[in-house]
Amino acid sequence: YYYLTKNSIRQRIRKREKFDHKGTYGHALMIAGSFGKMGACVLSARACLRSGVGLLTVHVPRSGYTIIQTSVPEAMASVYEEDFFSDELEVSGYVAIGVGPGLGESNETAKALLKLMEKGKPLVIDADALNLLATNREWIKQIPLGSILTPHPKEFERLVGTWKNDFERLEKQKQLSVDTKAVVILKGAHSSITSPDEKVYFNSTGNPGMATGGSGDVLTGILTGLLAQGYSATDAAIVGVYLHGLSGDMAAREKGQHSLIASDLIDFLPAAFKSVAN
Repeated sequence: YYYLTKNSIRQRIRKREKFDHKGTYGHALMIAGSFGKMGACVLSARACLRSGVGLLTVHVPRSGYTIIQTSVPEAMASVYEEDFFSDELEVSGYVAIGVGPGLGESNETAKALLKLMEKGKPLVIDADALNLLATNREWIKQIPLGSILTPHPKEFERLVGTWKNDFERLEKQKQLSVDTKAVVILKGAHSSITSPDEKVYFNSTGNPGMATGGSGDVLTGILTGLLAQGYSATDAAIVGVYLHGLSGDMAAREKGQHSLIASDLIDFLPAAFKSVAN
């Protein structure tokens, strides 16, 4: 069991070298958004870019194409014709894939998610993608190696069932990591991170101001960006969760907890990186 500190994060963050280029820092794919839920996609995409990824492609419904191209000009966009994710993708050019924010839970999306998992690329699985897994529990065995799951308590309950106390909940989290060979982040105060080797990390950053819609979408973007840069799933989770909370703490100091919104976390992410690096 470990408690995350700034020094432990500093040791994990990779330094940039003079002759690095955008190809050095990986190409991420973000599959997110549906009609009426493009905000989740925008937040994830912006956070992914702020995490330092070299290239980002966002796969969105055609109805969201103009939104993502206008809101996140640094990202490339590909489209699916429906208002929800339903197609099979060629993913060989991507290092890591984030999936779930604002995705919807249609039967067609469920089938597309299964096909995506069968490709074997490391995934950051969040939000609606987690709920689809909970509905189709037998698919959990298809989660690719090196993936990260990011449930909040209710999503976690749908995956593993109920628990009597926090100790039992932690054991269920450890077991889910073992069964899926994935890193599991259970979000909340002092978010817990479990790895397939049964190590547990508790986060030391974050505050109640982050209890607002979109905060999880920001975390998904950060994690996807770090995973695409070549961080291991465990290191990506540790660094991503800590910096996500630290940016929330910095935002709360300036704006207050009551008025905090998810995009504030992205705005303060550069300062969080600087604070750890210095």
